[in-house]
Amino acid sequence: MAAGEVRPNIVLIMADDLGYECLGCYGGTSYRTPNLDRMASSGVRFTHAYAQPLCTPTRLQLMTGLYNQRNWRAFGFMDPKEVTFGHRMRALGYRTVIAGKWQFYSYNPPDFEPEWRGRGMLPRDSGFEEYCLWHSLHTEDKGSRYGDPTYLVNGKLEKDVKDKYGDDIFANFLMDFMKHHKQEPFFAYYPLALTHGPFNPTPDSKEWTTQRLKNDRRFFHDMVEYMDKVVGRVLDKVDALGIADRTLVLFYSDNGTERGMRSMMGNRVVLGGKGLTTDAGTRVPLIARWRGRSPQGRVVNDLVDSTDFLPTMFEAAGARLPVPTLDGRSFLPQVLGRKGSPREWTYCWFDPRPGHGKEEFTRLVRYARTQRYKLYDDGRLFDVPADILEQHPLGAAEGGAAAMEARRKLQAVLKRMSEGR
Repeated sequence: MAAGEVRPNIVLIMADDLGYECLGCYGGTSYRTPNLDRMASSGVRFTHAYAQPLCTPTRLQLMTGLYNQRNWRAFGFMDPKEVTFGHRMRALGYRTVIAGKWQFYSYNPPDFEPEWRGRGMLPRDSGFEEYCLWHSLHTEDKGSRYGDPTYLVNGKLEKDVKDKYGDDIFANFLMDFMKHHKQEPFFAYYPLALTHGPFNPTPDSKEWTTQRLKNDRRFFHDMVEYMDKVVGRVLDKVDALGIADRTLVLFYSDNGTERGMRSMMGNRVVLGGKGLTTDAGTRVPLIARWRGRSPQGRVVNDLVDSTDFLPTMFEAAGARLPVPTLDGRSFLPQVLGRKGSPREWTYCWFDPRPGHGKEEFTRLVRYARTQRYKLYDDGRLFDVPADILEQHPLGAAEGGAAAMEARRKLQAVLKRMSEGR
């Protein structure tokens, strides 16, 4: 950052359970997403952004800049000793706010994993000076995240707020904070509740007035479009406050679309794969906009994962990373139209419920990947574009020289990461 240059605001918006196939700017044709499409046309769209297969693993990586093997303890748990990007940005002099979904404290009810009962990180300790969050205390206190929601706002639990909608409340809280602090640098983090189940009507659904808590997968369509509407409101607020030229806005998702949900990309049917380590569970949208700084309509094919956001934010703030062992790599140069230093690979360590047995989500899965090839630690190598569902692993002699070279390089990555480097 040049001497005398004003540090930018940073607004990070993260959808819940939204694969890249849901957005029009990625070729999706099932839902209308005009606001995110507009954001992509006025900014930068990344085609190879990845997340962990489930929400909490991604969120922990995002907030700490570390792969899960370095700080994972249990699902829905963040060690209160962790240093989040809230702490780090506040230490840089940023005003900080979070609104949306929390889910890092006392995730389980008393009769399930009681050792994690009443443990984790509370919002008040997370580095955000103001917060408005769903699922912030004991899990039985969480209530609805959508219609007539329950949420914790700066220490006060609001229960079953009649006729209100969760993401409207969260967005309004965030925008009010931005309005009051527009003269000083702020970091606003909006982990949306949308589009995670239950699949309830939105205020734009005809069933809203009579069946607002009805759970039906057909409402997913309305939820995607309402998510886009809420994001559009936040973008419009940044513009209306006159701070767009000094505000970096990032849109991301925590994992792929709910399992089995059918979306179209032209004539191609895409089934949601939340929880799976295939592209259906891990490939997500990433769009960046910094008016006057990011080139309009740029498409970037570089690899990005959830550990890369904290280094990107630090570089945008003109600050040196305090911990050189962070796993992420800044993608700010690409946002600004430069080549940068792109990743050659990204890594996944996925063990959401360690020690529970051998059923799904209870065993460790490790892999490293490029845009094309993915190597699991059991030796399975996939040419992903040619085998999107990962059903036909390549044999040692298959795939030619490119596959053999990818296997060699990715095996070295797995070895290095298993050694903690």
